[in-house]
Amino acid sequence: MTIKDTPEAWEIRATDTPFVGNKTSVRTDDVVMPDGTVVGRDYQVHPGSVAVLALDESDRVLVLRQYRHPVRHKLWEIPAGLLDVPGENPLHAAQRELYEEAHVKAEDWRVLTDVYTTPGGCDEAVRIFLARDLSEAEGERFAVEEEEADMELDRVPVEELVRGVLAGELHNNCLVVGVLSLVAARGGDGLDALRPAQAPWPARPFEA
Repeated sequence: MTIKDTPEAWEIRATDTPFVGNKTSVRTDDVVMPDGTVVGRDYQVHPGSVAVLALDESDRVLVLRQYRHPVRHKLWEIPAGLLDVPGENPLHAAQRELYEEAHVKAEDWRVLTDVYTTPGGCDEAVRIFLARDLSEAEGERFAVEEEEADMELDRVPVEELVRGVLAGELHNNCLVVGVLSLVAARGGDGLDALRPAQAPWPARPFEA
């Protein structure tokens, strides 16, 4: 038996969007259940995101520490950001985020993994890239504002991040999934066997 997620869409009898924000909205769908009953389901509509696990020549991961108001924590994270335009190439978005948040560029890009962050209440899909062969980006640094003005930047060994994840000290979804996927890939067919950076992404289709 092959374990694989499959697309499926149950019938929607009615839909409403009671809240629309700058980047996301909240939608209510009346969904027909298998027994024929109709149940309301509220969820956040999200444009999708990309994240970058940037790995340097010393086996350290580039991480950021940023305040996240909904959880009232400063979290260690990997560079990440929204897909600003529908159909945007996720690789281009990831390269932009790595430049803007860390002023770093990478020569080798692979798809590390694709995830739905909170499928019970949000349709956000995230593509996490592995970026290697890092160097300082050229040009002026991106001007930061709001929470990013307080952001810290560091490079942390992979084994220290794994320890922090398993100890319950690191909680950011993309960091946790990215770091553990990196370790799993190394223990499997190796990093060079990962999907190419332009691999199809059915959750957020794009033009290569």
